[in-house]
Amino acid sequence: MNFSMHDLSSFAALRRSRLVICAILLCLATTSPAQPFRSATNQTGTNVFLIDLPTVLRLAGAQNLDVRLAEQKLVEAKAHNESATLKFFPWLNAGVAYNRHDGRIQDTGGQILDVSKQSYSPGAALTAQWDFGGAIYQKLAARQLQHAAAHALNARQQDTIAAAAQGYFDLAFVQAAIGVAREAVRISTNYEAQVRSAVAAGIAFKGDLLRVSVEAERNRMALQQAIEVQRVAAARLAQILHLDPAVELEARDADLIPIALVETNATLGLLLNQAIAMRPELKQSQALAKAAKENKNGAVYGPLIPTLTAQAFGGGLGGGPDDSWGNFGDQENYFVGASWRIGPGGLFDFGRSHAAKAQLNSARIETSKIHDEIICQVVATFARLQSQSAQIGMAKQALTEAQKGWRLAEERKEFGVGIVLENIQAEQDLTRARDDYFKTVAEFNKAQYELSQAVGSLPASK
Repeated sequence: MNFSMHDLSSFAALRRSRLVICAILLCLATTSPAQPFRSATNQTGTNVFLIDLPTVLRLAGAQNLDVRLAEQKLVEAKAHNESATLKFFPWLNAGVAYNRHDGRIQDTGGQILDVSKQSYSPGAALTAQWDFGGAIYQKLAARQLQHAAAHALNARQQDTIAAAAQGYFDLAFVQAAIGVAREAVRISTNYEAQVRSAVAAGIAFKGDLLRVSVEAERNRMALQQAIEVQRVAAARLAQILHLDPAVELEARDADLIPIALVETNATLGLLLNQAIAMRPELKQSQALAKAAKENKNGAVYGPLIPTLTAQAFGGGLGGGPDDSWGNFGDQENYFVGASWRIGPGGLFDFGRSHAAKAQLNSARIETSKIHDEIICQVVATFARLQSQSAQIGMAKQALTEAQKGWRLAEERKEFGVGIVLENIQAEQDLTRARDDYFKTVAEFNKAQYELSQAVGSLPASK
């Protein structure tokens, strides 16, 4: 009996010291600088790459496929804008023309004659056709579409950065949960060995050993489940960063601490005004509405502007009857004209005008819809951030109380059924409190990025 109680006291003291160390580590913030990937090897021999938040944000802006696709959309919009500019410039044709006629032909007097003749005319022609009604409004619309593509790229970058940051915090939380599960396995395994020794000494009931063994197996199962979730979270983060999913990512800073991206004293009204002024999705929608307006103006007012055509030819003309190649001399031709298109695509094409007006109305409605969605997002994420901020204090207090309860349970000298159940319950409370605290911090950090994205102030990747 004396030997068993001595073991109990030593084990309790050892666990109390380890618990104090864990509590100190929990409150410390990591200060390690951002580093590139550093390889390691896990127990299965798979390469493990340590990654930190700055690296995640940098890779999200550089390698994500959605961002690269948006970049190509912007390049395409710039090319269309350049093509719209070129419609204001004439084009040059250079070449040689050959014409041959054999057989009947009618002269200017109406007589039908048998004629054999040929001609050739080398030279260059400068041709220009200005459809000012279409070119002007197409250029204005193309410029707005380029602005819309630029805002779309910015929106995609912010979406990707936010998704990458949330994926990183999910990974960091799961790693913290693995640490908590391993500590729970260690505590329950040691307690199982302690109770097993007490049963062998005849001072404890075997049913107590079974209860402790069940709890130990549940903790081992929870640890295995956490490892599985960690692998899935790493694969999802690798997908966002466009890395090889077979590579196992591991968060370098697994000790979660609250971050601050949004001013704590910011009011909801201030955040709403900032979101309306900064959100790239709203700017994109407004640019698309302006492009639709220019297309509408082009359909309504464009046909009123005449199309100008001008042509200048400089070269020579030679040839003559039969197979004559002589009589070559200089030749110049000039032509200037103005015309209006009537019918489809021009004047009195009411269907085209009505369709353009409907597209403009749809674009304005879509802008209003996005505006309302942004307001809803800001309100929801602001409420979520406030709630998570309050929950951090609650979770921290609960963790402190759970640590005290576990220490008191360890310090109990009596050993019976009630004490065994009390230790099991205290260990469960401590594990749950640790998980809750890490999860609350992770969700708080994710809410910070969600609100930053909602107001359009998400920090750019470096």
